[in-house]
Amino acid sequence: MRVNLLNRFVLSKTSIQQALRRNVMTTSQIPQGVSDRILDNCDVTQVQLMKEECILIDENDKQIGSASKKNCHLLENINKGLLHRAFSVFLFNQEGQLLLQQRSDAKITFPDNFTNTCCSHPLNTDPELEEGNAIGVRRAAQRKLKHELGISPEQVSVDDFKYLTRIQYKAGNQPEDGIWGESEIDYILFIQKDVDLNINTNEVKSYRYLSQDQLRDFLATSDSEGRLITPWFRLITDRFLYKWWSKLGDLESEMDHKTIYKLS
Repeated sequence: MRVNLLNRFVLSKTSIQQALRRNVMTTSQIPQGVSDRILDNCDVTQVQLMKEECILIDENDKQIGSASKKNCHLLENINKGLLHRAFSVFLFNQEGQLLLQQRSDAKITFPDNFTNTCCSHPLNTDPELEEGNAIGVRRAAQRKLKHELGISPEQVSVDDFKYLTRIQYKAGNQPEDGIWGESEIDYILFIQKDVDLNINTNEVKSYRYLSQDQLRDFLATSDSEGRLITPWFRLITDRFLYKWWSKLGDLESEMDHKTIYKLS
C-alpha cells in the first residue's frame, strides 16, 4: 500500500493546549523555523489558500484556537500536537456510483492523489464554527463542492448531507517531502444526488464515477499502475466505506455522532 502514515501518538487535552500556547494560538506566535520560502515555487492560488484560518481542536473535537492552513499542515507543528477539524464528502449518483477526484498537480499537500469526492476544512468563521448537527461543517462542505467541482448550492443544500461519524488520523504528505502532512478529526458526509460538474482545474485534475467492484479493482491495482491514493481515503475505505455504501437507503442506522474513530 502506497500510504506514508506517520506513527500516531496521543496527547492529552492539556498537553495539546500547552503546545498551542507555545506555538499556535495566533499566527504571529508560531515560530518561523520553517521559512515562508518553502512556498516560493508553489502555485500562487494554492499559496493564497494556505492563509485560510482552520479550526484547532483537542482530541475530543473541542475548539481550542485557530491557525492558518499552512501552519496546520506543517509537520513541524503536527509533531507538536497540532490537530484541526476537517471533512470528507462522499457523493453518489442515483445509480449508486461514487464520485472520485484526482487532486491537481498544483496542490501543495497530496498533489495528484486520488481521493473521495471532496476533502477540506471548515474555517474559523461564525457560520462554519456552528456545531449543532454539524451544520458548520455541512456549510463548509457545500462551499467546497462549489469551489472544487462547480456543484452549485442550488443543486446541493446543506440538508442533503448525511453526517455519519468522525475519524481521527495522522499522515505525512505523498509524495513524501518531510515538510507537509495531515492531523485531523474528519467528519464523514454522505450525499446521493445527480449533479452537474464544472471542474476547477486548479483543484481537480480528473474525476470519475466508480461502482463498488470498480473501486475495489482501482485500489487493488493502484500500486502496480502508479496511482497515489490519499491515506484518509484508504483508511476510510478499509474500515467503513463498503458497509456504508451498501446502506445508502438507510444511512440513519449507520450514524454515530458520539464516537471518534482513531485510524492508523
